[in-house]
Amino acid sequence: MSRTQSSEPKPKRDELYETAIGEFGRALDRLAAGYEADPEKRHDLRQDIHLQLWRSFGVFDRRCSLKTWTFRVAHNTAVSYVNRERRTNAGFVSLEEIERTAAGEGGEPDLDQQRALQQLSEFIRQLKPLDRQIMISYLEEMDAAAIAEITGLSPANVAMKIHRIKSILSSRFLEEKRCV
Repeated sequence: MSRTQSSEPKPKRDELYETAIGEFGRALDRLAAGYEADPEKRHDLRQDIHLQLWRSFGVFDRRCSLKTWTFRVAHNTAVSYVNRERRTNAGFVSLEEIERTAAGEGGEPDLDQQRALQQLSEFIRQLKPLDRQIMISYLEEMDAAAIAEITGLSPANVAMKIHRIKSILSSRFLEEKRCV
Protein backbone atom coordinates (compact mmCIF):
# COMPACT_ATOMS: atom_id res chain seq x y z
CA MET A 1 0.00 0.00 0.00
CA SER A 2 1.43 3.40 -0.94
CA ARG A 3 1.95 6.24 1.51
CA THR A 4 -0.94 8.24 0.05
CA GLN A 5 -3.42 5.46 0.68
CA SER A 6 -4.74 4.70 4.14
CA SER A 7 -6.20 1.53 5.46
CA GLU A 8 -9.44 3.40 6.30
CA PRO A 9 -11.96 4.01 3.56
CA LYS A 10 -12.32 7.69 2.67
CA PRO A 11 -15.58 9.08 4.10
CA LYS A 12 -18.04 9.96 1.42
CA ARG A 13 -18.94 13.53 0.53
CA ASP A 14 -22.38 13.28 2.17
CA GLU A 15 -20.95 11.91 5.41
CA LEU A 16 -18.35 14.68 5.63
CA TYR A 17 -20.98 17.29 4.87
CA GLU A 18 -23.36 15.94 7.52
CA THR A 19 -20.56 15.86 10.10
CA ALA A 20 -19.49 19.42 9.28
CA ILE A 21 -23.05 20.75 9.44
CA GLY A 22 -23.70 18.90 12.67
CA GLU A 23 -20.62 20.39 14.29
CA PHE A 24 -20.50 23.85 12.72
CA GLY A 25 -23.98 24.54 11.30
CA ARG A 26 -24.93 27.21 13.83
CA ALA A 27 -21.55 28.89 13.43
CA LEU A 28 -22.09 28.94 9.65
CA ASP A 29 -25.44 30.66 10.20
CA ARG A 30 -23.71 33.30 12.32
CA LEU A 31 -21.01 33.63 9.67
CA ALA A 32 -23.65 34.30 7.01
CA ALA A 33 -25.24 36.92 9.28
CA GLY A 34 -21.84 38.58 9.60
CA TYR A 35 -21.63 38.94 5.85
CA GLU A 36 -25.23 39.73 4.93
CA ALA A 37 -27.73 41.87 6.86
CA ASP A 38 -30.76 41.32 4.62
CA PRO A 39 -32.61 38.16 5.78
CA GLU A 40 -33.59 37.07 2.25
CA LYS A 41 -30.10 37.55 0.87
CA ARG A 42 -28.67 35.88 3.98
CA HIS A 43 -30.80 32.82 3.20
CA ASP A 44 -29.35 32.77 -0.33
CA LEU A 45 -25.85 33.09 1.08
CA ARG A 46 -26.43 30.21 3.51
CA GLN A 47 -27.65 28.03 0.66
CA ASP A 48 -24.61 28.94 -1.40
CA ILE A 49 -22.30 28.12 1.53
CA HIS A 50 -23.96 24.75 2.02
CA LEU A 51 -23.75 23.90 -1.68
CA GLN A 52 -20.10 24.92 -1.98
CA LEU A 53 -19.24 23.08 1.21
CA TRP A 54 -20.88 19.88 -0.03
CA ARG A 55 -19.10 20.21 -3.38
CA SER A 56 -15.76 20.83 -1.70
CA PHE A 57 -15.85 17.54 0.17
CA GLY A 58 -15.28 15.79 -3.14
CA VAL A 59 -11.67 16.98 -2.97
CA PHE A 60 -11.15 17.17 0.80
CA ASP A 61 -7.84 15.42 1.50
CA ARG A 62 -7.56 15.99 5.27
CA ARG A 63 -4.42 18.11 5.04
CA CYS A 64 -6.21 20.40 7.48
CA SER A 65 -8.90 19.83 10.07
CA LEU A 66 -12.56 19.51 9.17
CA LYS A 67 -13.19 22.78 11.02
CA THR A 68 -10.51 24.67 9.11
CA TRP A 69 -11.75 23.31 5.79
CA THR A 70 -15.37 24.12 6.59
CA PHE A 71 -14.64 27.71 7.60
CA ARG A 72 -12.21 28.28 4.73
CA VAL A 73 -14.84 27.19 2.22
CA ALA A 74 -17.58 29.16 4.01
CA HIS A 75 -15.56 32.37 4.20
CA ASN A 76 -14.38 32.10 0.60
CA THR A 77 -17.96 31.51 -0.53
CA ALA A 78 -19.21 34.47 1.52
CA VAL A 79 -16.52 36.77 0.16
CA SER A 80 -17.34 35.73 -3.40
CA TYR A 81 -21.03 36.26 -2.70
CA VAL A 82 -20.46 39.74 -1.27
CA ASN A 83 -18.25 40.67 -4.20
CA ARG A 84 -20.92 39.51 -6.63
CA GLU A 85 -23.62 41.43 -4.76
CA ARG A 86 -21.61 44.61 -4.49
CA ARG A 87 -19.58 45.03 -7.64
CA THR A 88 -17.83 47.98 -6.06
CA ASN A 89 -16.31 48.31 -2.63
CA ALA A 90 -18.65 51.17 -1.80
CA GLY A 91 -19.67 50.68 1.79
CA PHE A 92 -16.49 48.83 2.77
CA VAL A 93 -14.06 50.77 4.86
CA SER A 94 -10.52 50.04 5.88
CA LEU A 95 -9.42 49.67 9.48
CA GLU A 96 -7.54 52.95 9.16
CA GLU A 97 -10.70 54.80 8.09
CA ILE A 98 -12.68 53.35 10.97
CA GLU A 99 -9.89 54.17 13.40
CA ARG A 100 -9.85 57.82 12.24
CA THR A 101 -13.61 58.23 12.56
CA ALA A 102 -14.17 56.14 15.70
CA ALA A 103 -13.56 58.98 18.12
CA GLY A 104 -15.51 61.52 16.10
CA GLU A 105 -18.78 59.67 15.69
CA GLY A 106 -21.67 60.36 17.95
CA GLY A 107 -25.17 59.17 17.55
CA GLU A 108 -27.93 58.39 19.92
CA PRO A 109 -26.54 56.34 22.80
CA ASP A 110 -28.31 53.08 23.50
CA LEU A 111 -26.16 50.57 25.36
CA ASP A 112 -28.60 47.74 25.91
CA GLN A 113 -27.22 44.37 24.89
CA GLN A 114 -29.30 43.93 21.77
CA ARG A 115 -28.34 47.36 20.47
CA ALA A 116 -24.68 46.67 21.21
CA LEU A 117 -24.84 43.38 19.28
CA GLN A 118 -26.57 45.13 16.40
CA GLN A 119 -23.86 47.79 16.34
CA LEU A 120 -21.18 45.11 16.41
CA SER A 121 -22.82 43.29 13.49
CA GLU A 122 -23.10 46.51 11.50
CA PHE A 123 -19.47 47.33 12.17
CA ILE A 124 -18.34 43.88 11.05
CA ARG A 125 -20.37 44.08 7.84
CA GLN A 126 -18.60 47.38 7.01
CA LEU A 127 -15.17 45.76 7.12
CA LYS A 128 -13.37 44.64 4.00
CA PRO A 129 -13.84 40.90 3.42
CA LEU A 130 -10.50 39.75 4.87
CA ASP A 131 -10.92 41.78 8.07
CA ARG A 132 -14.52 40.59 8.31
CA GLN A 133 -13.38 36.99 7.94
CA ILE A 134 -10.83 37.41 10.71
CA MET A 135 -13.29 39.02 13.11
CA ILE A 136 -16.08 36.51 12.49
CA SER A 137 -13.64 33.65 13.02
CA TYR A 138 -12.37 35.28 16.21
CA LEU A 139 -15.93 35.65 17.50
CA GLU A 140 -16.37 31.93 16.81
CA GLU A 141 -13.56 31.46 19.36
CA MET A 142 -10.89 30.45 16.89
CA ASP A 143 -7.33 31.28 17.83
CA ALA A 144 -4.90 33.21 15.65
CA ALA A 145 -3.24 30.03 14.37
CA ALA A 146 -6.55 28.54 13.19
CA ILE A 147 -7.60 31.84 11.59
CA ALA A 148 -4.19 32.08 9.91
CA GLU A 149 -4.67 28.62 8.43
CA ILE A 150 -8.04 29.69 7.01
CA THR A 151 -6.94 33.08 5.68
CA GLY A 152 -3.40 32.32 4.60
CA LEU A 153 -2.01 35.14 6.75
CA SER A 154 0.62 34.64 9.43
CA PRO A 155 -0.63 34.09 13.00
CA ALA A 156 1.17 37.27 14.06
CA ASN A 157 -0.61 39.31 11.38
CA VAL A 158 -3.96 37.81 12.39
CA ALA A 159 -3.31 38.60 16.06
CA MET A 160 -2.38 42.19 15.18
CA LYS A 161 -5.53 42.67 13.10
CA ILE A 162 -7.71 41.23 15.89
CA HIS A 163 -6.07 43.56 18.39
CA ARG A 164 -6.66 46.60 16.15
CA ILE A 165 -10.28 45.72 15.46
CA LYS A 166 -10.98 45.11 19.15
CA SER A 167 -9.32 48.40 20.03
CA ILE A 168 -11.47 50.27 17.52
CA LEU A 169 -14.62 48.55 18.76
CA SER A 170 -13.74 49.38 22.32
CA SER A 171 -13.21 53.05 21.54
CA ARG A 172 -16.51 53.20 19.63
CA PHE A 173 -18.47 51.69 22.51
CA LEU A 174 -16.70 53.87 25.09
CA GLU A 175 -17.39 56.99 23.03
CA GLU A 176 -21.08 56.15 22.90
CA LYS A 177 -21.12 55.44 26.61
CA ARG A 178 -19.67 58.91 27.29
CA CYS A 179 -22.49 60.45 25.28
CA VAL A 180 -25.07 58.99 27.68
